[in-house]
Amino acid sequence: MNNIDFKTLLFTYQGRLNRAPYWTAIAIYVVAMLIVAALAFLLALGSAFFVVLLVVYIPLMVSGVMVGIKRLHDRDRSGWWLALFYLLPLALNAISHGMGSFGFILSLVGLAVSIWGIVELGFLRGTIGTNRYGPDPLAA
Repeated sequence: MNNIDFKTLLFTYQGRLNRAPYWTAIAIYVVAMLIVAALAFLLALGSAFFVVLLVVYIPLMVSGVMVGIKRLHDRDRSGWWLALFYLLPLALNAISHGMGSFGFILSLVGLAVSIWGIVELGFLRGTIGTNRYGPDPLAA
């Protein structure tokens, strides 16, 4: 996957994806959201901003899941790990409100899972050589 095209990078979930293209996809998402926010500010879209945001955000979210799945495949993990990394912190933070010190502990657990997900997806090297999801994308 050295010469990957943007369609393959952003809108497929099969195969493996190493760290460099993963961070490229993250940069694309950040730039896209900044452009939407800047346009909304400059054009004074008001409530229409949320419609524009959804039109852009939904495809970016779907693409983010696909990129995350490929990145997990490179780590020889199932794409279902994304449910743990994305949904568990949200659920823990949602139920932690109004629970006092136990709620604080739940929020810390959610934060720990989020940090684990960032490290797993963005910083750890993929499996060296072929794994069950395909050949090593760094192999030449």
